[in-house]
Amino acid sequence: SRLGILIVRHLKRLERVILGYLEVSDGPREEARLAILETLQCTIEHAWPRMPCRLPVLLKALLRLLWDVHTERGPTPEPVRAALLHRATQCLILLDHCCQGQLKVLLQGVHSCCEEERVRECLRKVQEST
Repeated sequence: SRLGILIVRHLKRLERVILGYLEVSDGPREEARLAILETLQCTIEHAWPRMPCRLPVLLKALLRLLWDVHTERGPTPEPVRAALLHRATQCLILLDHCCQGQLKVLLQGVHSCCEEERVRECLRKVQEST
């Protein structure tokens, strides 16, 4: 937050760090993933002019996270899973706003072929956001 738009100077490195943390579960409390989703949200808010070129990579990582959280059968409590899904959905909504609706177009095919209800619900929220 302190860097504001100056975060774009570090965006390439920060993107690699964010992607790395999103890929790996860090235990039942998922503190690292929750914190990195907060970091991603803040980054999107401050560096929004640079997000359209990063859309494919971030979209892929967030969709993979949604799927992983839904399918993992580990000791993660339900409230933590819900928080992860909510924060990932918020990041997707912000990305869509930055990209003037491009993300909604990309998600149309995913939403129609996805059979998992919790993931569909997250995607529906993104589709319905204004």
